[in-house]
Amino acid sequence: MSIAKGLLEEVRRDEGLRRELAEELIPEVFKHRELRRLALTAISREMATKDDVERLREEIEKLREGTKEDVEGLRGEVEELRKATKDDIERLRRELEKLGEDTKEDIDELRKAAKEDIEELRKAVKEDIEGLRKDLKSYVDARIGDLNARINDLNMRINDLYGVVKASLVAIVVTLASTILVPLVLRLLLP
Repeated sequence: MSIAKGLLEEVRRDEGLRRELAEELIPEVFKHRELRRLALTAISREMATKDDVERLREEIEKLREGTKEDVEGLRGEVEELRKATKDDIERLRRELEKLGEDTKEDIDELRKAAKEDIEELRKAVKEDIEGLRKDLKSYVDARIGDLNARINDLNMRINDLYGVVKASLVAIVVTLASTILVPLVLRLLLP
């Protein structure tokens, strides 16, 4: 790529650089008569002349006259639309009132049906709770009965164990006494 093309690409990408370049070139352009003439010719093509302004005034005046006639026609249409809208609003108001009455009746029926359903549900829940209470009581009573039977069995085993331990202690005491006393008695009796 040539240096000129590279410079051109950089100027296109960088807005600040373009502005700085324009600020440098504009004073130079206006120093030369031919360049000034070209710039002013280009600017004058974009400017409006007195004839252009006069033609614009005439067009605006025509539009004003046409607009007055259109406004009068629109006023009639707006009034008709206003009447039609008023009639539509009244009709909608009557329909809305009727709908409100119908809706109130429907809501009352729904309340009544919901109240009946709630009462039935309360009865069913109450019956279910009573059934569960009876089942739970039976289960707890059965478990307590089993527990009492086990406790009684355990008490009998403890009593049996107590008897065995008691007998064993008596046997140990007798054995100890005989083991200790027999040699003492023999020593005392046999000189």
